[in-house]
Amino acid sequence: MNRRDLGLLVLRVGTGAVLAAHGTQKLFGWFGGGGIEGTAQGMAAMGFHPARESAIAAGLGEAGGGALLALGLATPAAGAAAAGAMAGAVAVHAPAGFFAQAGGYEYPAFLGFTAAAIGITGAGRYSLDHATCHVLDRPWVVATAFLGSAVAAAAVVGRRAQARAAAEAAEAGGGEGPGDDH
Repeated sequence: MNRRDLGLLVLRVGTGAVLAAHGTQKLFGWFGGGGIEGTAQGMAAMGFHPARESAIAAGLGEAGGGALLALGLATPAAGAAAAGAMAGAVAVHAPAGFFAQAGGYEYPAFLGFTAAAIGITGAGRYSLDHATCHVLDRPWVVATAFLGSAVAAAAVVGRRAQARAAAEAAEAGGGEGPGDDH
């Protein structure tokens, strides 16, 4: 038995299960989650637009990426999808600083970096990728998956930042128009 492959199995299953559980909260309302509608409302409040599509993307990135990581199937794409979803969560929590007890981004950053590391490293011998002769775990898949995820995450986070800046500017202006007597 290879300790490295056994360690990757434990890491994959644990990280994948946590991510999948978070994603199913968003998608299906499992484990006390809000489901698509509740998650979409939360996404809108956090500045993600379109909110419903953002909720679906976050849920699929977490649940789908997590399930695939746990199985060790399409590991580069799974790791990239989960890391991309966590980039959005990091952006939400970043204003509160690093540490989770203050509402910071410590936890989503850890999940994102772990998912990315597994995606880059590969699933190991005890995986469906190994059983399928790594047809979905080739160097070009790693590069394509992480590039695509990085571009998508940057676009979503950037669009959210622009929307939040515009909302803050409108609030700072007081919403007063011509003819207001304030």
